[in-house]
Amino acid sequence: MKILVTPTSLCRDREAPSLDPLRAYADELVFNDTGRPMTEHELIEALPGVDAVVAGLDDYTAAVLRSADALRVISRYGVGVNNIDLAVAAERGVVVTRTPGANALAVAELAIGLTFSAARSIPRLDAGVRAGDWLRGDGLELTGRTFGVIGFGAIGRLVAERARGIGMRVVAYDPMLPDAVFEGAGVERADLDDLCRASDVVSAHVPLLDSTRHLLDARRLALLRPDAIVINTARGGLLDEAAALAALESGHLHAVAIDVYETEPPSASVLVGHPRVISTPHSGAHTREAIVRTATQAVADVLAVLRGQATPNAVTT
Repeated sequence: MKILVTPTSLCRDREAPSLDPLRAYADELVFNDTGRPMTEHELIEALPGVDAVVAGLDDYTAAVLRSADALRVISRYGVGVNNIDLAVAAERGVVVTRTPGANALAVAELAIGLTFSAARSIPRLDAGVRAGDWLRGDGLELTGRTFGVIGFGAIGRLVAERARGIGMRVVAYDPMLPDAVFEGAGVERADLDDLCRASDVVSAHVPLLDSTRHLLDARRLALLRPDAIVINTARGGLLDEAAALAALESGHLHAVAIDVYETEPPSASVLVGHPRVISTPHSGAHTREAIVRTATQAVADVLAVLRGQATPNAVTT
């Protein structure tokens, strides 16, 4: 039994107690040594003979999956599965699982933290003091403003709860949910365009699909209220980065804060380095607590599948 572990946060601490069940079960536990998500070529080389993967943000393309002669399960350390070819996985009999809710609190807290940082330009002011400058500038107060939450799943609801806690009005969009969910959370339901028209801050919490790519495009960014803040801690590609840059340059947006990018690492991003953009390195799930919760759940799913047991976290196509 050979199991591959690829998430960088787990590979940094290979003796973590959350991995003990894998060590006890597997004959061989191998790790991603690259310090980043593995490439298609690296996965093709690594996967022969591997029975299971605890997977990070690596791309499991059709070519990768067809090279895996023994693979039975890919357990996503996280919730997004847009980097896995689910059709080919099903064709190959590979079960794909994910860890819903395990990192929701960590991502929600980062979204709120980025909102404060963007409203008050905290990173820029800090850098100025460190450089010997004494920048002041005008920040924005959040209390009394409107926070728009796109996607009202586990993360979106936690974001809404925290935004309401600092005195913000919250409007939310999620076509998959009944009205009672929004009413129970004390938020107003709106369609996406109306949400944008009402929002001083908008934060995206939906998966990246063909239907959601560039969900926040030039047209919807223009609908936002003047001096709006855009937050993206969900998936790169939800925000049209070129359109966001144009909205910043025109003065329509106060700031953009992003943890995810259309290409990662974001060497080609037009947003990185802009004075009113805050950039973090896809670190929403990287708290000590979330790492333990997510790893524990991902490991349990691997073992359940290998033992022929059902798991509620299996992804269906």
